[in-house]
Amino acid sequence: MKTFKYMRIQGRETAYRTQKPVGIFILNWRRIRDGVYSKEDAELYDSTHKWFLENLPVPPFYGKDNENPDGAVTWFKTENADMMLEHIEPLFGLLEKYNIPYDVVYTDSPGKIIYEDDFQVGVID
Repeated sequence: MKTFKYMRIQGRETAYRTQKPVGIFILNWRRIRDGVYSKEDAELYDSTHKWFLENLPVPPFYGKDNENPDGAVTWFKTENADMMLEHIEPLFGLLEKYNIPYDVVYTDSPGKIIYEDDFQVGVID
């Protein structure tokens, strides 16, 4: 079986800024914003998101107010994704609990790389 370099967990909804499918964090956050998730599930999202803020670099293209003027999206590097996937598992559980469709997409060519760290790349088309 072929191993791909990058993976992205995304919904089937379009992001306003990027015009691409939203990533797993925004997909879950929208349910909190819209009052879909229970208080406990919103807290689970918050604690998971906090772990990522503390352990995954935030690409500079997001800016101070998440403005992302280039419309970039991030992809995990599959070679270093195990720890990230372990900690993102609760978000998969929330999507499944609330029957929210999502896809896990793999590629070797995610787009033009404008940011890179040990765990992810940020790309534009």
